[in-house]
Amino acid sequence: MIDKQRVIELTQEWLADKEYFMVDVTISKDDKITVEIDHADGVWIEDCADLSRHIESGLSRETEDYELEVGSAGLGQPFKVLQQYIIHIGKEVEVLSKAGKKFKGTLLRADEQEFVIAVSKKEKVEGSKRPRIVEEETTFGYGDVKYTKYIINFK
Repeated sequence: MIDKQRVIELTQEWLADKEYFMVDVTISKDDKITVEIDHADGVWIEDCADLSRHIESGLSRETEDYELEVGSAGLGQPFKVLQQYIIHIGKEVEVLSKAGKKFKGTLLRADEQEFVIAVSKKEKVEGSKRPRIVEEETTFGYGDVKYTKYIINFK
């Protein structure tokens, strides 16, 4: 079995002087290694290939046979690490709470404990004929949500 910690160390070595960050490393029972990275401006295929070569240089195919896949975290996929929240501040996200309620709003801030989105909703104002749209800040702890993901807008 491939040592996951060794793959993480090799990935972190490659990331050390770059603006990329590691999202996830998984290794299946049949030794398929999947490394996900991300970057505020997107992931370049050339960098994935370079990281793949770096990881392969630190592993021995003579000792163990494995399959290696290096790629981006993927648009529309749930966030896995804090840095994904941070690079999406100011952008629209969808949050599914553990209670099963969906929220859509603008990601305002995120730290190690929680994140905050601004949710737009219609509110009836006393004395007004029409409801108006107001923004309400909603705070979530990471343990309170099933997922958070970036909403791709084609407008």
